[in-house]
Amino acid sequence: MIHLIVQASKYLMIFLFLVYTFECFHVFKFEGEEEEQKHIYHVQRTLLFLFHFDAFLVLYITTKNFQLIGFYLMQVIIIAAIIGTYHLFYKHASELVLNNMCMLLTIGFVILTRISFEKAFRQFIFVCAGFVISLLIPMVLQNMTLFRKLTWVYVIVGVGALGVVAIAGQTSYGAKLSLSIGPLTIQPSEFVKIIFVMFIASMLYQRQDFHQVMVTSIFSAVFVLMLVASKDLGGALLYFFTYLVMVYVATRRFVYFGGGILAMIVASLLGYRLFDHVQARVQAWSNPLAVIDGASLFAIGTGGWFGLGLGQGLPEKIPVVTKDFVFAAISEELGGVFALCLIMVCVSCFFMIMNVAMKLRDNYYRLTAVGLGTLYALQVFLTIGGVIKFIPSTGVTLPLVSYGGSSLLSTMIVFGIIQGLYIMQFDGRTQKKEQKRRRGRKE
Repeated sequence: MIHLIVQASKYLMIFLFLVYTFECFHVFKFEGEEEEQKHIYHVQRTLLFLFHFDAFLVLYITTKNFQLIGFYLMQVIIIAAIIGTYHLFYKHASELVLNNMCMLLTIGFVILTRISFEKAFRQFIFVCAGFVISLLIPMVLQNMTLFRKLTWVYVIVGVGALGVVAIAGQTSYGAKLSLSIGPLTIQPSEFVKIIFVMFIASMLYQRQDFHQVMVTSIFSAVFVLMLVASKDLGGALLYFFTYLVMVYVATRRFVYFGGGILAMIVASLLGYRLFDHVQARVQAWSNPLAVIDGASLFAIGTGGWFGLGLGQGLPEKIPVVTKDFVFAAISEELGGVFALCLIMVCVSCFFMIMNVAMKLRDNYYRLTAVGLGTLYALQVFLTIGGVIKFIPSTGVTLPLVSYGGSSLLSTMIVFGIIQGLYIMQFDGRTQKKEQKRRRGRKE
């Protein structure tokens, strides 16, 4: 009987997520039609909670762990609180960004609870903290305009934090990534990447001449070299490519982008020659079945299109499964269709961020949105690309889904900033409409 419930539930979860994903793109058909869009967003939230209930019902039936009931209710409360408070305080917030953030958090809760209840509970605590921080960010953006003036503060804080990690950081999988402060372990590069984007935006929003680009490039290189000194080459790639995209968007000169790509190729070859852990990752990529990293491919292959069912796979056989390879565990138990939908939800987040960027008239905020969107998209690509062996593994986590407080908090901050920028551009349109109406009345 339990087996039948698990098998039926996996198809229901796939169906619910498939419909949710369809609505992520279907909603753009009704741009400007608020009632239609509200209906779609309401349907998405209903699908989210149904998926969440179905998943935890299966987890409870297969484990008989009464703790899961209380933990499930706690998750329902925090997800409902995130949605409810955004609606209460920010009536013009992007509901698609909000729904997608909550859906990705929910998927993370489900798969982490399946793998490790202890880690899932810690993740829950980080979500609560991230909720409070991200809720305040749009308010701060609306009431403070000094961010564009903090150029050198960004450099001092960012380079300083990365420098401390390079000197005193804890080594994990060949790279210095984190610092321990009492009982807490933080990964500063996750937060510095936001500072890095704001630094580049503050440098290029007014001037884009050759001198300004060179100064920006020099200090951006300092950020990247600090990561290289820590042997965090995945982070260095993330920062450098984001820099290239932002410079290209600001200047519209392909020569900068093309030159940067060539420099990145040369740097990658040097990194391979200099660092043993990079060589190990490239070897694992070129011949994955010869090493333990091949377990991720076996998991994905075993799951097939429709998965083995929640709780029926062997995620403990996958290395670093709660972080770098969480996508493999999702593919194994929830199936390839579910995994593809997950990718498409991430794509819809990126499209929405770029949509916000294109509509912003303030060049500083526009560049900031482009940079944050690039960071998010590249992080998703590096994670999933590494799992399926399309590229060598880079040690980057899947935003909002993988276990890790620093990654989770930084991504929720990014989504909070995007919400703030979306509200700004919406308020700007509203003010223009009001001005037109007033002019019309006077005439």
